[in-house]
Amino acid sequence: MSFALHGLPVSHGIAIGHAHLVSHATLEVTHYVLPKSLLHEEVSRLNGALETTRNELVALREFRPQQAAAEFDAFLDLHLMILDDEHISTAARDMIVREQCNAEWALKTQMETLVTQFEAFEDAYLRERKTDVVQVVERILHTMSGQPGHTPPSSLRDKNLILVAHDVSPADLIQLKSHQFVSILTDLGGATSHTAIVARGLNTPCVVGLHHARELIKDNDLLIVDGEQGVVLVNPDKQLLAEYKLRQSQLDLERQKLKRLKSSQAITLDGTHIELHANGRRPDAYILSGVCIKYLASTQYRI
Repeated sequence: MSFALHGLPVSHGIAIGHAHLVSHATLEVTHYVLPKSLLHEEVSRLNGALETTRNELVALREFRPQQAAAEFDAFLDLHLMILDDEHISTAARDMIVREQCNAEWALKTQMETLVTQFEAFEDAYLRERKTDVVQVVERILHTMSGQPGHTPPSSLRDKNLILVAHDVSPADLIQLKSHQFVSILTDLGGATSHTAIVARGLNTPCVVGLHHARELIKDNDLLIVDGEQGVVLVNPDKQLLAEYKLRQSQLDLERQKLKRLKSSQAITLDGTHIELHANGRRPDAYILSGVCIKYLASTQYRI
């Protein structure tokens, strides 16, 4: 069955390929009371999960795509800062001892408190960073539960894959980078979400805020992603497919023309040299202002 989905275009271009669905299993966290004799062991279990997660994030630097290394490094820095923040690590340890609860419940409680604070920010970019808090805590919880990650089946690795997810973290994208996704689609996210920033850095067509794409699209469905209009066409007919293949070819041709002009001198027809300047920040200053302001930890980020 053919149908269209509409979302927010955050990285332009046209992609045609087959859907690969990445599951987003939010772990159910149960609260239970521990005897005092086991509290030290529970804190040690949390410390071990924090250390394992930290080592995983540090190791991912070696594997992130060079094309968007600055973007990935910035997000990894932010996730490491969240991981080491006292309101995740120290507060969770204190809560285990104070309330004699399990580590998972302490982490979940702290996450919900921090998310509430982020939601109160007026700035859309800072408000979006609540997603990073959730992703860090979910990564710790998955480490504690021993759940493995998800990779595409071998039968799909030779095809043009389009990643379809409820949401996807930068760390997940790094782990999936060996599978050449030609586009990224997510139910969540906005113009300042991590997925949007990374997709632009990778020059990969991306549409976010699709709401129910993960539920409606099936694995291996043929998809057309229009990163200009924010439209996703599922199982298009032959005529529509041919039209978008033509548009894709024309767009690729235009990009090749621009690449040839990249190193050309700016000279007018009468021989006058023109020096071009751009009013913009350096890439290392632009990437993720959340890192530049040190995760808000020293000022307004207090419980």
